[in-house]
Formats: sequence, structure tokens, C-alpha cells
Amino acid sequence: MSKNDDLNVQLNVKSVGLKVKKKKKFKKKYMYGYLFIAPPFIGFILFALIPIVYSLYISMTNFDLFNPAVFNGLDNYKKLFTGDPLFWQSLFNTIYAAIGIPIGIVLSLLIALGLSKDIKGINFFRTAFFLPSICSVVALTLMWKWIFNADYGVLNNILGFFHIQGPNWLGSSTWAMPALIIQGVWGGLGTGMILYIAALKNVPRTFYEAAEIDGANNFDKLWHITLPAISPTTFYLVITAVIGAMQAFVPYKLMTNGGPDYSTTTIVLYLYDNAFKYMNMGYASAMAWLLFIVIMVMTIINFKFSSKWVHYD
Repeated sequence: MSKNDDLNVQLNVKSVGLKVKKKKKFKKKYMYGYLFIAPPFIGFILFALIPIVYSLYISMTNFDLFNPAVFNGLDNYKKLFTGDPLFWQSLFNTIYAAIGIPIGIVLSLLIALGLSKDIKGINFFRTAFFLPSICSVVALTLMWKWIFNADYGVLNNILGFFHIQGPNWLGSSTWAMPALIIQGVWGGLGTGMILYIAALKNVPRTFYEAAEIDGANNFDKLWHITLPAISPTTFYLVITAVIGAMQAFVPYKLMTNGGPDYSTTTIVLYLYDNAFKYMNMGYASAMAWLLFIVIMVMTIINFKFSSKWVHYD
């Protein structure tokens, strides 16, 4: 072997050795990253992924938590669609309650428009409107239950001051859901207001100046500049509000417990009753999966049509 060949062999050996060392360093470097993400990843597998998969199996069984699950195929799903009118009533109630979503978004925007101005005491009003968003949901629900009380509630007392006979808000199948919608809208104003104020602050002032030069009035600036500019925030609020409305539980449980006459029984409340009141865990799991599909479809539809009215530039 010549000296050049020997030198080439030595260089190749050194090159391989360097690559091996770099590979070891690479593995060691990323091993720390894997260790840091391991706890949440393991937690997700143990407390989310496995229960989700198991619930899919349970949804195809008769299971009461005390006796072994008995596989029954798609019987639970067939019952949902063909043998349980109360399920359709709960679905209608859930959709009915979603009327509060556009009302809440519009009110949040109006409040944000008023509180985005630099005026004296503005921080106090922002805090006052946002405060319910960080308070206990249970505490707020009990407060509203007192407000809506037909005998000594604040709302009926105020109406009585104007010689108006207030209804039995939570005891009437006609007025119970509107009362819960009012409570839900009020509870969500703070979050929507804060997000809209942040979005309004990011709208370039030059857009309004150019519009003023062209003779645009306040409505023109709102419709053609402000609303398109904050449309990503509106889209986010719509998506989260729809998901939240489909999963709302605490107000319906504490204020009316689904009554009167099932007029405020939502899907989640009906699911809860089947799972922990009637111990029909298989049927409740089927309902949960159907709710998941409904939420997913509605979210996909929102994303599908968002390109027509959401502007990111």
C-alpha cells in the first residue's frame, strides 16, 4: 500500500470517527428534549388517548360501571337516532342556546369599540367588564339563579318598579332557556371584549386616514376597514363559542337541572344523567362520540367558509 493510500485510509477513519462522535452528541442533545416532553406526552397517553379509545369501545357495549361490559355493536347509536326522543330534544335545546353566540359577539364588539378610546377611567370599565371572566363559574351561576328568582330576584324587582310583571324565569319552560342565554352572554362579554380591544389597537391608523380623505363616514370605516381587519378575532370567537356552547354544563345543572319539562336539558347534561344518574355508561359514551362528531363537523364548516369573510392581510 502506498503512502497516499495509507493517508486516505487514516483520513477516512478519522472522518468516520468524527461522524460517530457528532451522532452521539446529536442523540445526547435531543435526549434532554425528549426527557422534558416525556411527562406531558405520557400524561396525554394515560389520561386522554387511552380513555378516548376505551370510550369508543364502551360506546358499543352495555356497561353500568359495576358489571362487565357486554358488547352490543351499534345498538346504542341506533337508539340515539331512532329510539330516544329526549336526545333530539336535548340537541334542539343545545342549538337553541347557541342563539346567544352572535348576540354575545356583537355586544362584545360594541363594548370594545367604546372602551378602545383613551378616556379617563377607561381601565376601571375594562376591569369591570372583564372581571366575570375570571370569577368562579359556580359562583356566577348561583348569583344569576338569585337574580332570576321569581319571588325575590333582583330582575323581577326591577321590572316591578316599572309596573311590569316579571315571569317565573327558571320555573317556566318558555322563559328558562332565554334566562340561561342571558346569563351565558353576560359571562362571555369580558373575554370577547378584551380580544376585540387588542384587535382594534392593531388596525393601522393609516387605513382610517386614507378613508377620511376619500370622504368615508364612521359607518363606512367600520364596515369596510374595522370589521375586515378584526375578522380573524371574530373567527376565533365564533369557533370557541360554538365549541363552548355545545359543551356547556354548569349553568344548566345548577340553575335548572334540565327543567322544567326538559326545556333546558342539553346534550352534555343529558349525557351526564345517563352516565352517572342512570349508570348507562355505554349509551352516554355513544352520545359523547356523537357530540364530538357534531362539534368536528361544525368546526370544519366554519373553517371551510372562513375564506369568504376572514381576512389575514
